[in-house]
Amino acid sequence: MSKAFVIHVHSGYGPTHYDLMLEEDQALATWQLADCPGELATGQQLPARKLKDHRAAYLDYEGPVSGGRGHVRLFDKGAYETIHRTPDCWQVRLDGQKLSGRFELRRVGPSPDEWTLESLGPAG
Repeated sequence: MSKAFVIHVHSGYGPTHYDLMLEEDQALATWQLADCPGELATGQQLPARKLKDHRAAYLDYEGPVSGGRGHVRLFDKGAYETIHRTPDCWQVRLDGQKLSGRFELRRVGPSPDEWTLESLGPAG
């Protein structure tokens, strides 16, 4: 079963970054990415930082972030399917307007918030 995903460009609060959000139950599992995931070639990785889950309202939101934490605008949105999932690894197939293919989010450090996002190639 496919669920929704969204990627926001988050600016005005520290360095500009991207927030990848995957719909899970009534919340969005969220990772902060330092660079644009649309530029990833197969096998390339981006550092990712696991953030607390966000409200489902962010699936369709653009505008200021509460608490004076900058502004978000939509980079991409679409559907995703889980290929494989453990507490430390999520493999997903994204089907967005700009980004599509298979991706892996993997915890890489001793801290629970240190992850990477890797492109695994086309959705095929």
